[in-house]
Amino acid sequence: MNVYDSARMADVLAPLGYEPADAPDGADMVIVNTCHIRENASEKTFHELGRLRQMKQRKAAEGGQMVLAVAGCVAQAEGAEIMARAPFVDMVFGPQAYHRLPEMVARATRSAAGPGERGVLDTDFPVESKFDHLPEEQKLEGASAFLTVQEGCDKFCTFCVVPYTRGAEFSRPAAQIVAEARRLVGSGAKEITLLGQNVNAYHGAGPDGRDWGLGRLIRALAEIDGLARIRYTTSHPRDMDDDLISAHGAVPALMPYLHLPVQSGSDRVLEAMNRKHKAADYRRIVDKLRAARPDLALSSDFIVGFPGESEADFKETLKLVGDVGYAQAFSFKYSSRPGTPAALLEMQIEEQAKSDRLYALQALLTEQQTAFNASMAGRTLPVLVEKTGKLPGQLIGKSPYLQSVVIRGNPRLIGQIVPVAIDAGYANSLSGSVEPVAEMEGAA
Repeated sequence: MNVYDSARMADVLAPLGYEPADAPDGADMVIVNTCHIRENASEKTFHELGRLRQMKQRKAAEGGQMVLAVAGCVAQAEGAEIMARAPFVDMVFGPQAYHRLPEMVARATRSAAGPGERGVLDTDFPVESKFDHLPEEQKLEGASAFLTVQEGCDKFCTFCVVPYTRGAEFSRPAAQIVAEARRLVGSGAKEITLLGQNVNAYHGAGPDGRDWGLGRLIRALAEIDGLARIRYTTSHPRDMDDDLISAHGAVPALMPYLHLPVQSGSDRVLEAMNRKHKAADYRRIVDKLRAARPDLALSSDFIVGFPGESEADFKETLKLVGDVGYAQAFSFKYSSRPGTPAALLEMQIEEQAKSDRLYALQALLTEQQTAFNASMAGRTLPVLVEKTGKLPGQLIGKSPYLQSVVIRGNPRLIGQIVPVAIDAGYANSLSGSVEPVAEMEGAA
């Protein structure tokens, strides 16, 4: 979502004469777009600001001006602290305010030129939707695009800061999303990933006067001529309704890959996390999904060492992983987030125990991912070629299951979907060769 937000910031700034720079040193503006999910996010932000301060000073010594801004969720959560600890920062604004960038830039550059207000802070949650005030997207780079359809979260998991930094759930009108998707396809997009903090909680107003769920929206997007692939992330098990599940079997453009975070296999831990689903609920959803799309590849998120997690709880997580089988997964040790309920819980787990559990979980997940990738050998997969690789003649593409595929071929194939004969699968990628007919078509 931050990638999407950064691109839209560039769109907002373009009428002011700004265009993307290759590096921060010497730039007229630098925006640090932050995320608060990972550990030590705020300290990493201040470390980066210290480095950028030197660049800002060099720019001033040369007679120029660098506008330095902090955006995103760290800005939303700790805006006043940033202004106090880093007074050289010109603008601090949250993820719901970047449509007001032109006004903020005017205020920041005015105050930098002479006496007046020092720094601009905008972390309000506006009543109006920012999407109603954004310009149309600029030219797309590449054949894959992100499209935010939903923001915010009403779930309030006890470990998560998102409801406090992104606000309540909000869904964009379906017609607005379809129009943006058409523009992206017109600019060359063959694949669109729908984004949301809880993307499958989407309930936007449809052109028929009814609220549409994500399944109905996906079906409408699949009717766009030229849109070959649709993905979505990130989902919550509680919002995986039957209509969306059936779309996985009924819509060919919807790729057979789903990121469905479960966090833990223990009902006791899930309750402490306020996930409001049980491990058995998750298993039933997975069974229904695989009944609709038998070749569906699943990924998930896991947190180990949540306060109060016992060895028995952790073994329940390992059992769930063994039962479900994942093509990919993200796993982390629990780390406290200030302001979240879990930070106040007793029975915090010792660091060594967390490390041991994470090691065991990741070993199992890596084994599953490697086996899944190895199972692709001997198959021919449609691969969206995205870019050149590190070696001469090497191309990198993406399989329907979101695997990186390394092939040799003509760079003219970039942006095309071509059949690739997979010869090997590794822990993190596949390798293969483009069928000769595709090579000729791409070079024609």
